[in-house]
Amino acid sequence: MSMTEFSSTEQTILVQYAIKKYENEEIIFEKLKTIMSEKYIQRNIDTLIATQIVRRIGPEVIQNNESHTELPELPENLKSVIENL
Repeated sequence: MSMTEFSSTEQTILVQYAIKKYENEEIIFEKLKTIMSEKYIQRNIDTLIATQIVRRIGPEVIQNNESHTELPELPENLKSVIENL
């Protein structure tokens, strides 16, 4: 699957769930770059941090700010993508 198959909303959700699963930024990039470009991953992370949906808790560690916002529901078509990350 390539990134062109995902809407920008789906890409954001994928990044959020990858963050939930791994928390280490390097691993998140490693896992997601098979399905979207590093530019899109970085842009999504920057946006999520700027909107306080995600917070940086160390030099390489990021996590969803679940006390601030809930994770969006994972659409059916993205479940297997996240499971396979």
